[in-house]
Amino acid sequence: MTTFVLLPGPWMGAWAWEPVATRLRALGHQAHPLTLPGLDGLCGDASHIGLSSHVDHVLAVLVNADLRDVVLVSHSYSGIVAGQVADRASGRVAHTVYVEAVLPRHGRSMLQAFPPDQQSGENALIADNHGYWPAPDADLLSEDTDLTSYQAQWLADHCVGHPGRTITEPAVLQRPLAEQRATYVVCAKDHVDDQLTPDVAVLRTAPTWAFHTIDTGHWPMFTAPDELAALLGRIR
Repeated sequence: MTTFVLLPGPWMGAWAWEPVATRLRALGHQAHPLTLPGLDGLCGDASHIGLSSHVDHVLAVLVNADLRDVVLVSHSYSGIVAGQVADRASGRVAHTVYVEAVLPRHGRSMLQAFPPDQQSGENALIADNHGYWPAPDADLLSEDTDLTSYQAQWLADHCVGHPGRTITEPAVLQRPLAEQRATYVVCAKDHVDDQLTPDVAVLRTAPTWAFHTIDTGHWPMFTAPDELAALLGRIR
């Protein structure tokens, strides 16, 4: 039996992982999907919620529940959270999984990975939405060819604004990511010509990293939950 802690991507809560969590439990594992601060849909003041707030929240869950030998699974935005948690709690996190995830880079924010003109646009959106990074609508989500129109609309209806400071606050790492025991899950249809970003591609040569590919788009917990759960279940 493996203990999984599942961190959602941007705009989502624990509900996003339930299709996979249900399957992991059916395989005999423990699965703990989390909702990160500011993503419960209550739309309170987001000004105090930064990237460090999300990292501290996950660390507190691990300590308060005395979870050990955890496989910490992240998706998209939450990779930058998971990487820092694993860095600071190596005695509790045995393996980190990045599902089409953003990797933390010391001293850099998630937003700094975007082109400069896009950074300006996203900062303007956050300012116009009272400190929240607005969720995509169904039309934008439908650009993922693996999501059905129903799934895209359902996802748009459930997503909420994401605390903006979490994508503008820089990550803090004490050790190189290459030293973690980790798995990166590539969602093939999320890439053109199988090209990965340089910071991800360079880790293919790291001896403690494994890479796996699923033939789906950016939201595999909805479009390929069986395959994703089976892959996670094989991680030791």
